[in-house]
Amino acid sequence: MKKAGLIGLCLLLCLCVSQPAVALSKRGSRGEEVTRIQQALKQRGYYTGAVDGVYGSGTQAAVTAFQRDNGLSADGIAGHQTLTALGLSAGNTDSDYQLLARVISAEARGEPYIGQVAVGAVILNRIEHPSFPDSLTGVIFQNGAFTCMTDGQFSVEIAESAYSAARDALNGLDPTGGAIYYYNPATATNQWIRNRPVVYTVGAHVFCQ
Repeated sequence: MKKAGLIGLCLLLCLCVSQPAVALSKRGSRGEEVTRIQQALKQRGYYTGAVDGVYGSGTQAAVTAFQRDNGLSADGIAGHQTLTALGLSAGNTDSDYQLLARVISAEARGEPYIGQVAVGAVILNRIEHPSFPDSLTGVIFQNGAFTCMTDGQFSVEIAESAYSAARDALNGLDPTGGAIYYYNPATATNQWIRNRPVVYTVGAHVFCQ
């Protein structure tokens, strides 16, 4: 059951035609879809302008360069193939992918990129673990599981890097090797978690089993 659920979660990153969404974005387009394209391009070093949701000449040039480097038709239009190559699933703004990115951002904003991926991996590892709920929403909204749910960070705008970290975690990247807990030694007051076997350390977080 859990494995099937995780596979279904990963498919959200690929099924770009399954949602009723804008078919393509091009110069002159505006909106959240364009914002997501700009964020993805900026994360990959193709776009240096403002993430403003406006598909102008800078966004078009960045899309064209990305297309050229990835063997796509370099027409500057972000259609289905380009969105897929960018790892974007058009129209799934309320999907589990977005939820995972939000928690990664809230829990690991300012951490090294690989540390953000590690937080995402822990969340996904919990779905597979018998001691935790078997769905992403169940894990994230489990009472007391994540401090971001009570300190206000969950409602803060998602950091751009968290989107890529969520995709990498969903695609199987797990620098922790299977950790199901993490904590900040500088702030953690729970002695129980401090006694868990440590398997990975990066930035301000310690990851453990």
